[in-house]
Amino acid sequence: MKLPRSIAGWTIAVFGVLALGMGAVGLLWPEAQLRMLGFEVPATRAVGDHTGTFLLASSMASFNMGVYYLLATVTEWRAFYRFTVVFRLVTFTVFTIAVLSDIAPDRFFGVAAWEGLGALATAVGLRLDAGRSAPAGAGATEERTAATADGTDVADDVGEGPGAAGAAPADAVR
Repeated sequence: MKLPRSIAGWTIAVFGVLALGMGAVGLLWPEAQLRMLGFEVPATRAVGDHTGTFLLASSMASFNMGVYYLLATVTEWRAFYRFTVVFRLVTFTVFTIAVLSDIAPDRFFGVAAWEGLGALATAVGLRLDAGRSAPAGAGATEERTAATADGTDVADDVGEGPGAAGAAPADAVR
């Protein structure tokens, strides 16, 4: 796998690896996952208790999400990065409300904090990356052409979209 090419890419990669790992833990050792989140692990479950089924579904979703985040990192898909900032803040809000409403145990606030801090880290990374890549006087969405290492020209909309391979401005290549 390629290493991230931007600060925001690193934040997405870290989250992706952790989501993948936590999903794997939940699939392979669900009791450990429940304990880490502060949930009780009874010796036996009552009839109709679908905690295991829900944990299986959540863990598989986390595992898949980790793969998606890592794919976004490899392609430097900056629109996806921005999308995650908004929805990780929504997740922070929902999880915080769940803890404050006694729907989830207090330790679950750690998950909310992780989401909120991750969103802020990615937002800061996006801001710093935009400052590093935009030439003086150019708008953040100005399309320009950059030469890649093999000499071919690639349209670089400031690294936007899965097709933009993080090409540097033409001035930086020369």
